[in-house]
Amino acid sequence: MGRRLVPLTLDNLQDLPKRCRACVFWELDPVSGEAAVKAGTAALEKEAWISAVLLDWGSCGRVVYVDDVPVGFVLYAPPAYVPRSTAFPTSPVSPDAVQLMTAFIMPGYQGQGLGRVMVQTVAKDLLRRGFKAIEAFGDARWKEPACVLPADHLLAVGFKTVRPHPTSPRLRLELRTTLSWKEDVEMAIDRLLGAVQKEPALRPL
Repeated sequence: MGRRLVPLTLDNLQDLPKRCRACVFWELDPVSGEAAVKAGTAALEKEAWISAVLLDWGSCGRVVYVDDVPVGFVLYAPPAYVPRSTAFPTSPVSPDAVQLMTAFIMPGYQGQGLGRVMVQTVAKDLLRRGFKAIEAFGDARWKEPACVLPADHLLAVGFKTVRPHPTSPRLRLELRTTLSWKEDVEMAIDRLLGAVQKEPALRPL
């Protein structure tokens, strides 16, 4: 079974689940987001956001393929690019951190460790780019797939709560502490991706 984690671009944006391609929960503030949905322009706003972040900051996501079938994705960016982050009771995201916005794995591919590998791949990318941490808002009462990730999942892949809250805790993964397991991560990713990961398209931008 061939697995690849490829940087998200406008060329493979169509490989995200349809509802996610037109979701601007994180990309716009609540008022603008609601207006875009009502006007039917949410998908265009999503494209514009990804394009702007790619040009200004660089790679802001990964798409996961299994045997060339897209089965999941992860989005991340500095909090300055994520208007919705200020709407949470546990905001703001720390200035030295990049925000893990959202992630999704198709139901048939869950429970295979892909979620953990996605987080490790993001951590590896951000270590190379000189960042200190990843932070995310968790949903402590998560019941079904949504834009906010389940807090339990974030804790399971190495995040720690930095600001508790009954519904929206803010969690953090220190990249300094991951330096000790960086080689393990690289070995795991090499095993997962095999020779495919050496293709230029798979290198962080």
